[in-house]
Amino acid sequence: MSAPHGFSVSRYAPERGTLAKLTARDSVLRRLDWPILLSALALSFIGALLVWSATRGRTELNQGDPYYFLFRHLLNTGIGVALMVGTIWLGHRTLRGAVPVLYGLSIVLILAVLTPLGATINGAHAWIVVGGGFSLQPSEFVKITIILVMAMLLASKVDAGDQLHPDHGTVAKALVLAALPMGIVMLMPDLGSVMVMIVIVLGVLLASGASNRWVLGLIGAGIGGAVLVTALGMLDEYQINRFAAFANPDLDPAGVGYNTNQARIAIGSGGLLGSGLFKGSQTTGQFVPEQQTDFVFTVAGEELGFLGAGFILFLLGVILWRACRIARETTELYGTIVAAGIIAWFAFQSFENIGMTLGIMPVAGLPLPFVSYGGSSMFAVWVAIGLLQSIRAQRPMTA
Repeated sequence: MSAPHGFSVSRYAPERGTLAKLTARDSVLRRLDWPILLSALALSFIGALLVWSATRGRTELNQGDPYYFLFRHLLNTGIGVALMVGTIWLGHRTLRGAVPVLYGLSIVLILAVLTPLGATINGAHAWIVVGGGFSLQPSEFVKITIILVMAMLLASKVDAGDQLHPDHGTVAKALVLAALPMGIVMLMPDLGSVMVMIVIVLGVLLASGASNRWVLGLIGAGIGGAVLVTALGMLDEYQINRFAAFANPDLDPAGVGYNTNQARIAIGSGGLLGSGLFKGSQTTGQFVPEQQTDFVFTVAGEELGFLGAGFILFLLGVILWRACRIARETTELYGTIVAAGIIAWFAFQSFENIGMTLGIMPVAGLPLPFVSYGGSSMFAVWVAIGLLQSIRAQRPMTA
């Protein structure tokens, strides 16, 4: 089988020696991908304004403080940026050696959700409440773990120069390790996160150069698994209703179809320029449920209009474009796979979140990266940005 498109075999040969100490001219700051960093920061701050608009009048949520969610979103962003800095400092290669520990920890956390420590929020028993109003959703961090553990296995022999591509046995082991946490998350049930993880696995396999038979087999297994899960009644009623409402938007408009109907009304009313920040009638009237989390894009559509919502899409596109460049230019398969997994994650989750507000995707309870309110999601996406920056910073510079 030939090397992955656009890559030569020599790109995955082991590097000789270690990187020289960075000089003042060739510093980490110079090596950072600034378009990714600035786009992620812009999305986070736009998200803070949208979350503030959606929650400032929700006294039943903000405990009487109109700035409650604004400050917490900014705090989450600050913690996320700190996690990014820590990830860059450690480096993706250092984390490669810690993958078994991180994998074991992620398994422990998602198993804890299934114990009395777990809490049900918005129909999904996927949270651990840690006190003080803070909660943790371990499945967000499992996305990172799956990327890292699969990258470690699939790239080990290739980066060592022993193979041109991952062999069938290695691919099988990687899929088993990915399937274990996915199966536990499915028991919560958190179908949205499982959908993202499946796309991540597909992206990782495609980037690794594994045989296309594995990709086709995984797609077939996914379709068969979806049929089996439905036939065995493993989905909760609210999840089945969401798919039914997607298939028939006019089904029960006051019930299961209410969210998507109100979301489309909010976005459609924004027009080209929007009604203005804090002036959206659907938002101020609190007609769209979960508007600070899953349906935050409706605030952008209504109050910032087509241009404002389009700018959010542009910023997400910049992140994906630059991440593709990082994946292509790195000198090791491990870095390529990690970057590809992050690309698949961000691309699908953004498409699903925005798509469900427009009625072209079923409601799956997934946040919009960097924009939606939520600590676990914010921390995870910023760690992912740290991984991308580390991959870029640790490659040899040619200019």
